[in-house]
Amino acid sequence: MDLNIPREILLLVGDNAQGKTTLLEAIYFLSSLTSFHASSDRQLINYSVPENSIGVGRIIGEFQRKDGNHRIEARLIREPNGGNGGSRFRKEVLLDGVKRKISDVVGWFNAVIFMPQMARIIEEGPAERRRYLDMLISQVSPLYSQHLSDYGQTLSQRNALLKQLGERGGDHGQLAVWDGMLARHGAFIMHERIRALREVEETAKRIHYDLTHGEEVLRLDYQPAYDPMSLPEGQLPLAVTALADRSGFSREEIEAGMLEKLQKLQREEITRGVTTIGPHRDEMRFLGNQVDLGEFGSRGQGRTALLAMKLAEVSWLKQRTSDWPVLLFDETMSELDIQRRLDLLSGISECDQAILTSTDLSMFDGAFVNAHTVWHVAGGMVSAQ
Repeated sequence: MDLNIPREILLLVGDNAQGKTTLLEAIYFLSSLTSFHASSDRQLINYSVPENSIGVGRIIGEFQRKDGNHRIEARLIREPNGGNGGSRFRKEVLLDGVKRKISDVVGWFNAVIFMPQMARIIEEGPAERRRYLDMLISQVSPLYSQHLSDYGQTLSQRNALLKQLGERGGDHGQLAVWDGMLARHGAFIMHERIRALREVEETAKRIHYDLTHGEEVLRLDYQPAYDPMSLPEGQLPLAVTALADRSGFSREEIEAGMLEKLQKLQREEITRGVTTIGPHRDEMRFLGNQVDLGEFGSRGQGRTALLAMKLAEVSWLKQRTSDWPVLLFDETMSELDIQRRLDLLSGISECDQAILTSTDLSMFDGAFVNAHTVWHVAGGMVSAQ
């Protein structure tokens, strides 16, 4: 299916299971080159294709930036693996017709997506919040994805060595190389997370304050597993009202501190067989009026906080890249009261390009509908009204 999506706010209307969300996911895939919804890219191959035959999925997007027109092509390929009945999966990405590494292409096309199931970012475990942060920052920091990948590989190697030293003994000095690499990649990741959260929070607080009509103040509490602001023993931590500001630490300072901490924890980690500090164990909490929304907030409060974050992401991506991202909102209106719908639509009006899906056009204000384009989706096909 080929679509020429207008550069404006587009309303995509249709019954459930007709393909609205699939279209949004396809567009977002071009920005992150991974699925936010599926647990693995392999699941994006049509489930009806037999495991022992070749299955191919392809998404092509042509888009315009300040530096001109570009084209991204993503290929998902599952093919038989010999005669054992299994299969192997690979992903290929082309930018302007040239095959490139995935980390080189992420960030060329930017999008912000909100789906109802994203409530898990607030409600579920820290892995969801780390993934959310990683997908966001990768769009503006070309090196972030590479450092993230290198960190993951280094972590696996170090954990394997820790386990070996714990079970069989050996020269603990072997850890020095992995400690240095882990601290270098980890410091880059932490430094980018600190910067991004500080910048996004500044805008999200203002948007959230408007959406709640001044009743709630949103804060983002970054809780790194290795904290460069570690307090002396016996000193009390800061209260929630005075969240720690780590923006003054350089990458070099974080790297040196993390390396020192790894060396201090060496015996404990050998006994446990795992690395206990680093970005892979970072946490971030959403606070509303100093209350942890993941623990004590209502579903409505959590949803409003995420909406504020998504609108803040649009502004942040524009500031960092000089290009407007595409805003993708899936069934956003259904759980909002009338006033918050109006407030949200007012905030969206500043976007350069957005697609909003709904099963019911009456969810939108009449004046808003009349001012924008409406397309209908049925049976996987899109038609203009």
